[in-house]
Amino acid sequence: MKKVKDYYYKKAKKEKYPARSVYKLEEIQQKYRILKPGDRVLDLGCLPGSWTLFAARTIGAKGLVVGIDLHRGKNLYVTGAAEIRQHHADIFSEDALDAIRQDCPGFNVVLSDLAPNTTGYKLADHLRSVELSKRALEFAESLLFEGGTFYCKVFQGEDFPPFVNQVRRCFKTTKVVKPKSSRSESREVFVLGLKFKKVVKTGL
Repeated sequence: MKKVKDYYYKKAKKEKYPARSVYKLEEIQQKYRILKPGDRVLDLGCLPGSWTLFAARTIGAKGLVVGIDLHRGKNLYVTGAAEIRQHHADIFSEDALDAIRQDCPGFNVVLSDLAPNTTGYKLADHLRSVELSKRALEFAESLLFEGGTFYCKVFQGEDFPPFVNQVRRCFKTTKVVKPKSSRSESREVFVLGLKFKKVVKTGL
């Protein structure tokens, strides 16, 4: 399918971000200020790196961004911004969690732009997306500081409401948002959990 060079695609190129997805994080940052100077941020599904770069610039030189992705990508670095550490690993591996803990035992923010390799079958894609989102929530439950933030992409479908309820049990405030930069035809939405409260972990 030919890539649509829309407004956000062109804007990302101009501002030297690898993908238009950066504006799905920027919009939430502008509204909720989830990223603060000096924060520790975990970016799940970090490639091609737009969210990692934006987070590093936003939290500044005293912060830290740890990214993890199933695929290998080029090393990311921004002068004068937060340190960036990257891991190539499967998030379903226990080794992945251990490696992240060695880098940083706790985080203020957990971001997840995880998405399955789509098949064209809506139900299958949805179920795989929810599976990834649940795993992201497990990471958040294990690694977030009290009062921390979770921002996660998920495809809508029959298992979406139960996932949102899972997030609600872990955070004082939970919102479902669809950023303006998300294509209107896309089934993706984002679940935002604010003010993490320590509860029983889901399996890690």
